[in-house]
Amino acid sequence: MATETQTHRFATQAIHAGAAPDPATGARVQPIYFTNGFVFEDTQQAADIFALRRTGFSYSRGSNPTVAALERRVAALEGAKAAVAVASGQSAVLMVLMTLMKSGEAYVASSRLFGGSLGLMNRLDARYDLKPQFTKGLTPADFEAQITPETRAIVCESIVNPCATVMDLAGIAEVAHRHGLPLVVDNTLASPALIRPIEHGADIVIHSTSKFLGGSGQTIGGVICDAGRFDWAAVPGRYNLMSEPWADYDDLVLTERFPDFAFASACRVFGMRELGPGLSPMNAFLTLTGIETLPLRMERHCSNARAVAAFLKDHPAVAWVSYPALPGQAGEAMAARYVPQGPGSIFTVALKGGEPAAVTFIMSLKLISHLVNIGEIKSLAIHPATTTHRQLDPADKAAAMVGPETVRLSIGLENVEDLIADVEQALAQLG
Repeated sequence: MATETQTHRFATQAIHAGAAPDPATGARVQPIYFTNGFVFEDTQQAADIFALRRTGFSYSRGSNPTVAALERRVAALEGAKAAVAVASGQSAVLMVLMTLMKSGEAYVASSRLFGGSLGLMNRLDARYDLKPQFTKGLTPADFEAQITPETRAIVCESIVNPCATVMDLAGIAEVAHRHGLPLVVDNTLASPALIRPIEHGADIVIHSTSKFLGGSGQTIGGVICDAGRFDWAAVPGRYNLMSEPWADYDDLVLTERFPDFAFASACRVFGMRELGPGLSPMNAFLTLTGIETLPLRMERHCSNARAVAAFLKDHPAVAWVSYPALPGQAGEAMAARYVPQGPGSIFTVALKGGEPAAVTFIMSLKLISHLVNIGEIKSLAIHPATTTHRQLDPADKAAAMVGPETVRLSIGLENVEDLIADVEQALAQLG
C-alpha cells in the first residue's frame, strides 16, 4: 500500500499515520475487517481490480483495509513510498529474495545475520539455486569483495542480531549503488525509531513486526518497505518482475504502472498472490496498536540495556559483552554515528565458564524469561548456539559471534534495578 503525504514528526506518525477515523461510523480506532472477500460494484470494477487497472480490495490474502492501514503506517515511519505486510519476518525475507532473483542468480549477504535468515538463505541455495555470497567481514569493502556478475542485491541488518554491531549503511549503500545493485536492510533490531535505513541509502527495508514494532509478544508478522528510488529497468532483463511485461496482467509493466513503488507492487502480485503469506487482520491491528508507543518504548529499551550491559561488563564471571554503546567497545563510533539514542536492547554476553556457565545463568534467572523472541516489553534470555543459530556449523557460529559461552539478552521495560538484581543473583549461582 502506498504511503500518504508525511507532514508530522515521528512520534505523531507512530500514532496517526495510516489510520483515519472510520468514514462510516466515526470510530477513531482502526477497525478490524474480518472478511475474506469484498463485494464489487459491478463486473467491470472486478475485472479492473484483478487486471491492476484500478486499485481496490478483492481478497484478503492480497490486502485488507486493516492490513493496509499497517502498511501505510510503517511506510510513513520508514520514509518509504509503499509497504507490503506479510505473515512473518521470515516471510518478508523469503519474498524479497524470490522477487529479486531467479535460480542461478546471487546476492551478497552479511556473514552476521539472524540465524533464521542464515538458515533460510542456505536452504534456498540448496533447493532453488539462489546463491548467498557471505562476506568475510562487515565493512563496505568486505561487501564489495563478494560482488560477481551474478550478484543482484546486497543484504544486511542495520543492527546485527545478536551481537548488536551497528552497520555502516551509507558506506554499504554506496558500494551497492556503484555496482547497480539494491541494498536490502533488515531493520528489525533498530526499528525506525532508532534508524531509518532509507535515509542512509537503503532501497528495501524489512521488519519482523513480531519484535519491537508490535512490542507485546502477542502477534507474528513482517513487512517489506520500498524506498521507490531504485531504477529496476536500468539493466534490461535483470529484475524482470519489475521491468518486463506480465502476460497474465495484459502485458502490464510494473515500473510503468507503479513507477514509485514497482518493487512493492511485484511483492504483492507475485508474492502475495502466488506465495500467499498474508497477514491476518487481527495481527495487523495488534501491531498497529503496538506501534503507537514505539518511540517511548525504544527510549526505555535503550536506557535499560545500557545499564544492564554496563553492569555485566565489569562482573568477574563475564568474559565479554557486545554492546557498542559502552565506552571502549568495538563499533562505538559507528553506533554514535547511526544510533545516538542507543543501539537497541539486544546484546550478547559471554560467560567465562563456557556453555555450562551460560546454561546455569539462564536457568537461574527469575525475572528475565527464558524465551526465544526479542523486542518485547518483558526481558528475555536465550542460548543462541543451541536454539536460534543451532543450524549453523561451528565456523558460521564463530562468524556470527555465537559461541557455546554466549547468552543473548533482550532487555525490556522493567525497573532497571530489578533487572540488574536478577542478573546479579543468576551470576552468583556460577560459584
